Amino acid sequence: MSTQRNILITGGAGFIGSHVVRRFVTKYPQHRIINLDALTYAGNLENLRDIEQAPNYVFVKADICDAEAVPKVFKDYAIDGVIHLAAESHVDRSITDPLAFVRTNVFGTVTLLNAAKEAWNTVMEGKRFYHVSTDEVYGSLHDESLFLETTPYDPQSPYSASKAASDHFVRAYGNTYKLPFVLSNCSNNYGSHHFPEKLIPLMINNIRNNKPLPVYGKGENVRDWLWVEDHAAAIDTIFHGGVNGETYNIGGHNEWKNIDLVHLLCAIMDRKLGRTAGESAKLITYVTDRAGHDLRYAIDATKIERELGWRPSITFEVGLERTVDWYLANSEWLDHVTSGAYRSYYEAQYGR
Repeated sequence: MSTQRNILITGGAGFIGSHVVRRFVTKYPQHRIINLDALTYAGNLENLRDIEQAPNYVFVKADICDAEAVPKVFKDYAIDGVIHLAAESHVDRSITDPLAFVRTNVFGTVTLLNAAKEAWNTVMEGKRFYHVSTDEVYGSLHDESLFLETTPYDPQSPYSASKAASDHFVRAYGNTYKLPFVLSNCSNNYGSHHFPEKLIPLMINNIRNNKPLPVYGKGENVRDWLWVEDHAAAIDTIFHGGVNGETYNIGGHNEWKNIDLVHLLCAIMDRKLGRTAGESAKLITYVTDRAGHDLRYAIDATKIERELGWRPSITFEVGLERTVDWYLANSEWLDHVTSGAYRSYYEAQYGR
């Protein structure tokens, strides 16, 4: 791969995307990083204020489903690498509105694939389409096994079905059109800048405001948690060192029952806020379980560790402490995101 690249990162104003954009902009000043984001409810330019003036950073407001805008970005910026993160990702929303997930996650991905195919048609060498997916495409585990890269797909929600479909399209373009691609499936992420409808930021925000802490069912569902900056490092590793046509599972070796995680968060928050031990746990409220709620996800990350040398850098306890500290120190960000006030920042910054 060449030393100077034009890398398109989709969804770069979102939770994981903003961490990837920041890492690439600061670590690779010789690369030009183009962040394409539609700025839907979870896209927030405040996530990138610290690097928005960097000379190698460009922001483009566009929808990945826009069949005119996307090829134009490839042409205007001579894109030779894609890291595709843009996606609808909240399972509850997918149950309410499956078609929105089909549009963004399936049609949007195919729109990007078509643009890459046309732009790179004459020269595929040195190009790379990196599709970032989820462990949820594998379905639900009911024993002590782990998801492998070879685990058959068995999506159980409209969200995971849409991501599975997009994964299949990426592989199909690799097979049919020889499009050079890599793909990764990651476990649940946590960390700073996470939209507060997801479990950890939701609980932190609600504890902060003494609101009920809704826990599905009995809280027995198990997830494997990975610090978002470790995921960004894995994406960096795969983009630069992964083998075309390969899939890499990314996980934290860190399984927690939802209820145990909530109790740990309550204990940390009580200590940070100077509350009596056990005070925040009184806010826990059990609610009707989500339809089709998968019992357990767990990733076997042996392949990326063995072949590319990536491993999680911090323990969950350290990462969770850092995460809580960030949200408590950035209450204004939380308030802006939950109120939608950040959209005014976008208008003031970009004037369109």
